[in-house]
Amino acid sequence: MAFLGSAVRRVVSAVRPPLSPLCRTTARSYSSEPTTEKSVPYEKTLKQEDGASSGPSKPLPRSADVVVIGGGSLGCQTIYHLAKMGMTNVVLLERDRLTAGTTWHTAGLLWQLRPSDVEVELLAHTRNVISKDLEEETGLHTGWIQNGGLFIASNKQRLDEYKRLMSLGKVYGIESHVLSPAETKDLYPLMNVDDLYGTLYVPKDGTMDPAGTCTTLTRAASARGATVIENCPVTGIQVRTDDLGIKKVKAVETPHGTIETPCVVNCAGVWATKLGEMAGVKVPLIAMHHAYVVTERIEGIQNMPNVRDHDASVYLRLQGDALSVGGYEHNPIFWDEVSDKFAFSLFDLDWDVFMQHIEGAINRVPVLEQTGIKSTVCGPESFTADHKPLMGEAPEVRGFFLGCGFNSAGMMLGGGCGRELAHWIIHGRPEKDMYGYDIRRFHNSLTDNQRWIRERSHESYAKNYSVVFPFDEPLASRNMRKDPFHQVLTEQGCVFQERHGWERPGWFNKDGPAPVKDYDYYGAYDIKKNVNHKYNELLGREYTFDFPPHHDAIKSECLSCRHGVAVFDMSYFGKFYLTGPDAKKAADWLFTADVNKKPGSTVYTCMLNKRGGAEADLTVSRLEPGAANLPLAPQSNGDAYYLAIGGGVAEHNWNHIRTVLQDQGFRCQLADHSEDMGMISIQGPKSREVLQEVLDTDLSNEAFPFSTHKVVNAAGHQVRAMRLSFVGELGWELHIPKDSCLPVYHAVMAAGAKHGIINSGYRAIDSLSIEKGYRHWHADLRPDDTPLEAGLAFTCKLKSSIPFQGRDRLEKQKEEGLRRRIVCFTIDEKVPMFGLEAIFRNGVPIGHLRRSDYGFFIDKTIGYGYIRNPDGGVVSADFIKSGEFTLERMGVTYKAKAHLKSPFDPENKRVKGIYA
Repeated sequence: MAFLGSAVRRVVSAVRPPLSPLCRTTARSYSSEPTTEKSVPYEKTLKQEDGASSGPSKPLPRSADVVVIGGGSLGCQTIYHLAKMGMTNVVLLERDRLTAGTTWHTAGLLWQLRPSDVEVELLAHTRNVISKDLEEETGLHTGWIQNGGLFIASNKQRLDEYKRLMSLGKVYGIESHVLSPAETKDLYPLMNVDDLYGTLYVPKDGTMDPAGTCTTLTRAASARGATVIENCPVTGIQVRTDDLGIKKVKAVETPHGTIETPCVVNCAGVWATKLGEMAGVKVPLIAMHHAYVVTERIEGIQNMPNVRDHDASVYLRLQGDALSVGGYEHNPIFWDEVSDKFAFSLFDLDWDVFMQHIEGAINRVPVLEQTGIKSTVCGPESFTADHKPLMGEAPEVRGFFLGCGFNSAGMMLGGGCGRELAHWIIHGRPEKDMYGYDIRRFHNSLTDNQRWIRERSHESYAKNYSVVFPFDEPLASRNMRKDPFHQVLTEQGCVFQERHGWERPGWFNKDGPAPVKDYDYYGAYDIKKNVNHKYNELLGREYTFDFPPHHDAIKSECLSCRHGVAVFDMSYFGKFYLTGPDAKKAADWLFTADVNKKPGSTVYTCMLNKRGGAEADLTVSRLEPGAANLPLAPQSNGDAYYLAIGGGVAEHNWNHIRTVLQDQGFRCQLADHSEDMGMISIQGPKSREVLQEVLDTDLSNEAFPFSTHKVVNAAGHQVRAMRLSFVGELGWELHIPKDSCLPVYHAVMAAGAKHGIINSGYRAIDSLSIEKGYRHWHADLRPDDTPLEAGLAFTCKLKSSIPFQGRDRLEKQKEEGLRRRIVCFTIDEKVPMFGLEAIFRNGVPIGHLRRSDYGFFIDKTIGYGYIRNPDGGVVSADFIKSGEFTLERMGVTYKAKAHLKSPFDPENKRVKGIYA
């Protein structure tokens, strides 16, 4: 029998009989062979015995409304929720038996608290489905065990992260307790607590059984009319092209017949990439070996909570009277040649790779050192570039949906994601803000870039247990998309952020350049680790829940903008032209604001989904018809519009617009010129004086009012100048053809030198914009927020009779009153907040901050969050004015002041150039 440890201290082996070690310091130096037993620790699996029927378990229907491919956690949850929502002509195809591939060997853990409000809600739904709903519907037990969860903190930063989770949990009614080392020892007597800072205990966490869960889900779905067919591999997906050139799913091919269907859901896990290729769809995931070991019986371990020791990168899952021990290593093994014949197979465990988890496990539960290993479980798992799933309709083919790439979390996220996917299929969009999982969060140039997929997926895997700090950035696959200013800004100390593949300025370091180096895989795979990596060192200083060391550098950028003038490189913005015979009709329908003002006007607007949720905010500029002058103007005989969109969400916006144009049958062209132009924004009280020297046009309020644009000359180069502001100051954006970017930039900097002009980055924009009360999409404005709730009613043409998508929902909401709305809060204490802090009114939790930052001009921490009336009533101005508010940050409450208007320049004078 192999034991969990001895060779860490191999020197003592001479004075005592050797134990069979799993923990040692030299490669493959066993004193006896480790176990070769490979089996999962579940009483029941669905693996069929040799000689079982090889044909499909049921006859195939000729057609179906939806075909779900893959009978793992996600496939079973999706078909269950589709049937529950009333869609019964649905089929699930599994090429082997349910759970085959990945689900059957999963550890099946469910932790309720994550640093994301959406994930907390998704996990809560999974927990409800498996612990309550399914049992009530079928009378069957899914195998859910509620033994609690324990997160281990070995340092202050880790405990601070857990305290953040605890505060967020209060908003959702999730019980959790921060325990001292002594209290932890009382709860878990076998644990070593000598090196602990504290723990977070969540009593209602637990574990799921893969076979029990999937069997019960499919029984419940079948009872509602769904069809579940096993032993039926998919060999092809037919795609048709309609009269407008739109590719759509037509049918699913199998060796046993073809099913006509307009909708396919790819829940094929590790095999999802191959399934995507059948339809011409890119599925950016990668397969890796992921492992745990199962111990022999441990006296006294029964009923103990599951443990996650993030700093040791190890988890301990209760398995009856034993433990499963696993984790995330820095050198995972890629499975490059994915085999189709791996249904219920396991890999041999590579002890050299797995060994790094054992020492941490033994340190945490010392009895493991003398505990035998019953079996190893090493199976394939799919991982993605940001360790988040791939969901939603694929950009390439209408009706082809993704539900894959779950990074070992397919069981615990399955219920919530299955419900959202079903809603997406039936209603066109999910109910929750699923942008963080939507395939459209990735730019199309990245989703088939193998270097990006491999490097990013590796880094996300290796950092899975790292503390989630607010301002962390990836090191993998950087410099994929660079704008024309990149080199000159690097030389001036720019510390870049990565968004959508773009390098965009974060902040400017006074101590010289900090370029991002090629990815070194953190020294894994014998790759030489980067040395003197200044960028990485600067990132490391951000690893705090306090103000970062360069807080003053960001303050200087902000106050230079407020008092003088600053230049922001915003070139990563999406820049689209909308033209064609139906362009005006499309603009009326797509945009909440009336963008059909005279040419030369620029309007801030939202785009909504059918439920009135904000799918985007952007500026739309109406153009003069005329000959093409690309990239500054498209060819147009009629209505034409220039759309400027936050660069991190450009792919999402592009696809939203394209989908609406297709669904409505509008005859339009949408052209992407994002790469052909740079964009700098010159902002601050002195911006007019600077630009008047560079541009050949009158910049007075009368000649160039706010929210207008024109093509002008800048230092001999044509640019489109727009009088707009993202920061609440007098200012202009210059949209510049790529080859003219540097000459124009140098001219602006030269003209601004006597005014103290400085470069500034997005960290300053974040602060300046929240101070002014401007929204950031996917932070304080999301697809589950309406413009009315978000304080953006002014962007909606409700006083006109012009129809637009989502208008009916807004009118209904306006009539009934708002049940939730955004509120601005400030606190007097000098403490940073980052979002997710709990909001209390008169001691009752009513919401959480979505976004928070420090406002340097008003010298306060500012937060925006959506609040509800706990009675379910309308959230009126009186409800806000009459309450006493507190914000809870890491378990500590702070008195807060609620504001109905932005505390900075509430009369909007500064953008108009009025500086009294």
